Amino acid sequence: MPIQSCPCGGAEYARCCQPLHLGQAHAVTAEQLMRSRYSAFALAQIDYIVQTTAIAQQATLDRAAITDWSQSNRWLGLEVLQTNEQLDKHHALVEFRAHYDDGQPQQHHERSYFVRLDEHWFFLDPTTTGLPTMKQPCVCGSLKKFKHCCAQYL
Repeated sequence: MPIQSCPCGGAEYARCCQPLHLGQAHAVTAEQLMRSRYSAFALAQIDYIVQTTAIAQQATLDRAAITDWSQSNRWLGLEVLQTNEQLDKHHALVEFRAHYDDGQPQQHHERSYFVRLDEHWFFLDPTTTGLPTMKQPCVCGSLKKFKHCCAQYL
């Protein structure tokens, strides 16, 4: 059986993103989480995409739209442009370009923010609706007020 390379450009899939997708391991860095999320889009692992989004944002995600975008594109590769794993004690930034083909070559360029909670990284999705007010609990589940936690990254 041929070895399947990982869509994120890392090692073989079984040693790279698959253990994360299967819940056998957790991303150690924000970049590793971002790479595994790219691979999840490429492999239509929608549950993983939802589970690795900030806890309070998960219910607002449009699973049908995520599934459609994941499955309607041919994923061509990933370029990590910049990583800052310590914006502060719990937040990180990963800038990347995701290359895909939806009938013609495209690229999605993004600066993504991540939050670490209980040693797990989560993606902060700036496109979700219903962000809390500044005095409400943060979307990441930290129990801090939104204004003192993730607000500046959304």
